Amino acid sequence: MDRTVIVQLKPTPEQATILKRTLAEHTACFNAVAKIGFETGEGNGVELHKQTYYDLRRRYPDLPAQLVIAARVKATEAVVSALTWAKKHEASYHKRVVKWQKQGKDILPFKPVKAPQTHSCPIRYDARSYWVNWNHMTASLATIGGRLEIAMSASRQAQQYIGHRVCSADLCYRQGRFWLHVVVSIPVPVVEPDPTVIGVDLGETRPAVTSSLHFLGQRRWKAQERRIFRLRRKLQSKGTKSAKRHLRKLSGKLFRQRRDHDHVLSKRLVQHTPAGGTIVLENLREIRSRGERRGKAARRRFHTWSFAQLAGFIAYKAEQRGIAVFRIDPRTTSQRCSRCGHVARNNRRSQSLFLCRKCSYCLNADLNAAKNIREKYLTSLASVGTPSLVGSQSSCLSSPPSGEGQASSFSLEVT
Repeated sequence: MDRTVIVQLKPTPEQATILKRTLAEHTACFNAVAKIGFETGEGNGVELHKQTYYDLRRRYPDLPAQLVIAARVKATEAVVSALTWAKKHEASYHKRVVKWQKQGKDILPFKPVKAPQTHSCPIRYDARSYWVNWNHMTASLATIGGRLEIAMSASRQAQQYIGHRVCSADLCYRQGRFWLHVVVSIPVPVVEPDPTVIGVDLGETRPAVTSSLHFLGQRRWKAQERRIFRLRRKLQSKGTKSAKRHLRKLSGKLFRQRRDHDHVLSKRLVQHTPAGGTIVLENLREIRSRGERRGKAARRRFHTWSFAQLAGFIAYKAEQRGIAVFRIDPRTTSQRCSRCGHVARNNRRSQSLFLCRKCSYCLNADLNAAKNIREKYLTSLASVGTPSLVGSQSSCLSSPPSGEGQASSFSLEVT
């Protein structure tokens, strides 16, 4: 399995100048290829290579050929993503026009998707264009000035991955500092499989609720994000020099805070799962195009919900402990009763209360969804002929024990 070690480069002033020029020319190549690919609708890397390589080599003769090709590869990925998004955006606009006409609303103008462009494109190095010496903590990079051997330093957390086989690396420049994201390959741990299956319901109000009665995350996270948003909105409305200076200090704070919350949440979730077990998540891909929220605040929270980032953190942390991560279709998991199986939209009375219309089973709505996620995965295993893994857990039964039918008859562990 692969892990990324982030090291900080310590170049001399002369080396820093060369690295900046290399990044600038690499970014120019990226923008040129992305523009041609987007305007022509060409997403094939081979065809883009034929159309752009020799011209870019003439325009930037000092830039190594490997870096020109690396820029073309990254531009191809961006073009494919932009073309896919442009197609979806156009289709969704026509649907919105029909909806606006039915509702008698004004039709907003169409905003076309633009070609991918960037001010600083990280350079992706491969085994032929760079190497790392962990003993002397130096990195050799191909640049417009030839090979440069640059000193570097790694954090204490990154020390555990040093010494493993090195794969690719990305050179980034942020806030006046050069960073090298080195991908290393480490052996996959050998863990005995465990029949434990944990269903996890991810949400905006409750970050994560497991079928084993763990309510993970803290309510203050939501208040912290709201406070930063309101502060930024207030400073943006002022527009004074001091307000702009304060905004620069707040730049990226909300992103870093949410990333830290997702790291903490994913770590707690993996810790509550036995090694070799299974974590089942909902497949929330394209949920923003399917779901709707009323009110500006609700829409803002919904469209800034970092569920994909959290799922990625859970996947790579679980891999280190031999825990398998699966995703299932989320349909009806919030409406189905985990006790009798009755599905009805009005079973969920509020955000936190689930009360079955048929059997009067009452419990937290997110906990009920987490149990349904687990049962849905176990049912899918039984349908393909693997009933050996379908076992009951003492802490997350599909049929609740005596006394669990009341919302207040069990204790919930809040982490």
